[in-house]
Amino acid sequence: MKSFAKPLTQDEEQQMLRAYHDGDMNAKNILIEKNMRLVAHMTKKYSVPERDISDLISVGTIGLIKAVDSFDIERNVRFSTYAAKCIDNEILMLFRQDKKKEREVSLNEPIGKDKEGNEISLKDIIGEDSEKKQPDAVEDYMFYEQIKCIYGNIEKVLAPRE
Repeated sequence: MKSFAKPLTQDEEQQMLRAYHDGDMNAKNILIEKNMRLVAHMTKKYSVPERDISDLISVGTIGLIKAVDSFDIERNVRFSTYAAKCIDNEILMLFRQDKKKEREVSLNEPIGKDKEGNEISLKDIIGEDSEKKQPDAVEDYMFYEQIKCIYGNIEKVLAPRE
């Protein structure tokens, strides 16, 4: 926490928000830099041994940037309150994405061992047929277009009796 800049006072924060609202990009950078302490504070509650804290701070910073971009200065809300919610949401989205990835299963991932003690993957059980490429919509369309072309040219090439 000692490496982050001290936060802005409420008056300074309002000035920077108004300046950014008027198009001053330097004000945006100052708002982000001065609120990094908030990001670090918010990420502490999500700190787990499996997750690197710098990843959480990076994702929290994205939430802070979104907060700066979308904050409405006309509302009677402190920026830090709004930013905390945005940072929180961004970190929670990261955890939701991780949870979805946990449910994914790879065909090459070992699932057990055979009688000889060799690891078996799902691909070994399903068989090699699953690796064959399935025709897709583009291939089907090209196939039917070629057939139409052949039938269209048959009348031109063959005599009516043929």
